[in-house]
Amino acid sequence: MADNTLDAADRDAMPDSKFAFPRVRKEPLNDANHVRNAIARFDQVRDVSDKERDEAFRRIKKAAAKFGIEMTESSWHELGKPSAGRKSSDKPRSKATLYSEAQRRGIQGRSKMTKAELEKALEKG
Repeated sequence: MADNTLDAADRDAMPDSKFAFPRVRKEPLNDANHVRNAIARFDQVRDVSDKERDEAFRRIKKAAAKFGIEMTESSWHELGKPSAGRKSSDKPRSKATLYSEAQRRGIQGRSKMTKAELEKALEKG
């Protein structure tokens, strides 16, 4: 799949273990783009327990490492949180964190932006 999209048949054929949240089959972790989406949308997944979130966070961290995605979050509680009040002198944010913020703000074209482009778009917005 060159465009990294999953159609219904592809998704249905995936084993539960390939999802961040296997019981509800949410957030596939089959490639780098889907892992980034799982990070950005983590807090949008409904009807799961805190224990399932702990397990999903571990799965996402493992998949992120596999696909070379930097994650600075040490807990799932940090995912999807707005970064209001952040100063430029604060710790640099990962691309996944920037993407999550861009998604929250509705910045168009964010999925094709580099980390630097995401930072610039978030400064403007």
